[in-house]
Amino acid sequence: MKVTVVGAGNVGATCADVLAYREIANEVVLVDIKEGVAEGKALDIWQKSPINLYDTRTVGSTGDYSKTADSDVVVITSGLPRKPGMTRDDLIQTNAGIVKSVTESVIQHSPNAILIIVSNPLDVMTYQAHMSSKLPKTKVIGMAGILDTARYRAFLAEALNVSPKDIQAVLMGGHGDTMVPLPRYTTVGGIPVTELIGKEELDAIIERTKFGGGELVKLMGTSAWYAPGAAAAQMVEAIVKDQRRVFPVCIKLDGEYGIDDCYLGVPVVLGKNGVEKVLELELNAEEKEMLEVSRGHVKEVMAVLDNLN
Repeated sequence: MKVTVVGAGNVGATCADVLAYREIANEVVLVDIKEGVAEGKALDIWQKSPINLYDTRTVGSTGDYSKTADSDVVVITSGLPRKPGMTRDDLIQTNAGIVKSVTESVIQHSPNAILIIVSNPLDVMTYQAHMSSKLPKTKVIGMAGILDTARYRAFLAEALNVSPKDIQAVLMGGHGDTMVPLPRYTTVGGIPVTELIGKEELDAIIERTKFGGGELVKLMGTSAWYAPGAAAAQMVEAIVKDQRRVFPVCIKLDGEYGIDDCYLGVPVVLGKNGVEKVLELELNAEEKEMLEVSRGHVKEVMAVLDNLN
């Protein structure tokens, strides 16, 4: 199995490192536009293999997509962070151009690859990649839900003083402050979380989760990379090993949840073909209303991209 990670920044390099360390693929190719960066980080990861005892070969490339040929899965992390004075529209235009170019280069050499999008704004970049690749929607998916639920579960584990391994949760909707939390579907060792924590404390954890990325930016002056990189790697593992894991991912909805032509996070079965099945949960009135708000926000951003195009 061969996996390519485009973008050798903090998130991409972390993803490649996790893929290698866990021996998820035989070969991991790291690509970047900055001369020598991908080669250097790939070499560093490979030199760690005798220490951590793994066989995965890591290869770096500066813009040479021929080295990515016949990749089974491609993770796209490319894009610029929002800078002072940059509007949302500026960010969308810049990163959409990058994602479009990268996607076309990837598909030229790996026409059957499954694409995992990590670039921001996540939902609309998944839309751009889907348009540029012309692949079935089941093979172009965004990574946000796994990261968001990981933050939610980590905060709950801390509050309850239990292992995060025992916490299962689902979040839906767009990536960011319009995400849709589903406490009814959150359990701790099979016990509904609402039996273990008060509503006020749970609501505070949900709010912290919504702005989890911003919290890290304030602390570090830059966005997160360990958790996002590991989240993308977990999606790759589910596909490469055909694990049929149930994860929330961003995918184009065509009638599911009564929503058409919108890229939103929903729970799916993830396996060798990408999204094997979209799982439709029974939402109550409040949850449906929150999902509609999230849909409206994502559609606004998609409209910005449509106008730019």
